[in-house]
Amino acid sequence: MEVKSQSELDIKIILVLNEQEAGALHDIVAYGFDAFIGVFKEKLGSHYIDKHMVGAKSLFKTVSEEIPKHLHKVEAARKALSQK
Repeated sequence: MEVKSQSELDIKIILVLNEQEAGALHDIVAYGFDAFIGVFKEKLGSHYIDKHMVGAKSLFKTVSEEIPKHLHKVEAARKALSQK
């Protein structure tokens, strides 16, 4: 008989941003991952960021794809409300 045990842990953290925070995060990410990492490493070194490279790259991708959708909805709602 063979018995195997496998455990998985998946942690998700929900971050709630207001409009100004979302806009700021989007604009920071707009410089691009490579530019951000280059300046980060130049100014602060690579010791702390190296272990987060995969996560940081994923964060930049998610923010650049998701935040604009929500900011456009805010602008559309603001425009619709101003026309009434």
